Amino acid sequence: MLDLGIVSAILADNTFEQAIDFVAANGFKCIEIMCWPAGNADARRYAGVTHIDVESLTPEKIAYIKEYVASKGIYISGLGYYPNPLDANETQAKFFQDHIKKIILAAAQLGVPVVNTFIGRDISKSVAYNLDKYKEVWPEIVKLAEDNGVKIGIENCPMFFTDDEWPGGKNLATTPAIWDKMFNIIPSETLGLNYDPSHLLWQQMDYCRPIYDYTERLHHIHLKDAKVYKEKLDRVGIMANPLEYHSPKLPGLGDINWGKFISALNDVRYRGPIVIEVEDKAYEGSSTDIEKAILTARNYLKQFLPY
Repeated sequence: MLDLGIVSAILADNTFEQAIDFVAANGFKCIEIMCWPAGNADARRYAGVTHIDVESLTPEKIAYIKEYVASKGIYISGLGYYPNPLDANETQAKFFQDHIKKIILAAAQLGVPVVNTFIGRDISKSVAYNLDKYKEVWPEIVKLAEDNGVKIGIENCPMFFTDDEWPGGKNLATTPAIWDKMFNIIPSETLGLNYDPSHLLWQQMDYCRPIYDYTERLHHIHLKDAKVYKEKLDRVGIMANPLEYHSPKLPGLGDINWGKFISALNDVRYRGPIVIEVEDKAYEGSSTDIEKAILTARNYLKQFLPY
């Protein structure tokens, strides 16, 4: 069935063990673990979190992680790392690409089925230009994952929220039209989506249709809500910085119809992780607020899940 979990990024101040313990103690079945490079923290909110340092893994650490997670009766749904692998700075882009490869190899060793990330994008260039860069960079990464029995879940977040991400955003994989081009260039079923409906909602798109159209490419699901403030949108328009007219919310506190969304997943017989991603500023005042946010989202979503 659908396995409810969380994204570990919101537990940035917790150790690996504390994050696992929290998930196990609160009725979740899985967790997506963040694997940013240790000592190379990203300043972006929810980035730079390292609950598993893939560069320091040893056979002993791998065994410990697997045993610890199993002892708590849960599983790691995916390893997460969300940089810009097509950054205009080639040195920076190469660093990001190399770390994704390290995470793929770590996932294979840990028995984790999916690595979740972004395609990336040169923000100043066109979609066509970035598809050409994608064609240069990503086949090698996908082949590595394919050879190691690991899937890649690309989150569909445009990564356009702040002025320094204008005008194109930092992630190419934003719409079904672009996904079609991506999957045509790299047809391997190893490459798929870490699908988050909230990003289609604020783009004024049907967020359930992709579940039916990309069933075989749904490798992982993020549960995040968003609220579009129509009165603000009416003033600034869709070409404004998106945070001028929308805000990420906990599931149940935004505009997503979660009954319809979960029903669509059941329609296509999706069986796998659906993980809560908390990015609601209203619940970030303290560690207590963060834990309450996670549990509030859990309590709301449980009405749609068999338990």
